[in-house]
Amino acid sequence: MQESNTHAILAAMLAPAFFLTATASLLLSANNRLARIIDRARTLLRELPEVRDERERQLYEKRIALQRLRSLLMLRAGQLLYIAISCFVGTSLAVAVDTFAGHRLGSLPIWLASAGVLSMFAASFLLARESTLAVTAINEEMDHRPTRPLPPGG
Repeated sequence: MQESNTHAILAAMLAPAFFLTATASLLLSANNRLARIIDRARTLLRELPEVRDERERQLYEKRIALQRLRSLLMLRAGQLLYIAISCFVGTSLAVAVDTFAGHRLGSLPIWLASAGVLSMFAASFLLARESTLAVTAINEEMDHRPTRPLPPGG
């Protein structure tokens, strides 16, 4: 194998690494967000039995349902990001195997890379949707926060 050809093959194998880095960063963020959603849902579930007022109980049920939706969006985003990582690693391997197999894999590396990019693209939409729901949730909680009576003389 010629040296220039070797460098081109190595460059083609390393190109998915840039996507891997970006995907790993998104995945770390998604997993952190999922952990926060789970913590918030657990807090709401712990507080729910103490709520006696029917209107307030409905608000808690609504908040819990919103956390469930957020967690499902984050789960799907995480799954798509894991698929993207697999596709990018598969792309790198396919480039190497294709080289040693005499270029018999055809466009498989391109399909794998494209699938990885599409998975990352779809996950980004889910992450954006979940961010919108997070803001909706906090705004709803601020709008319906319990009011405490002012202390005498205050």
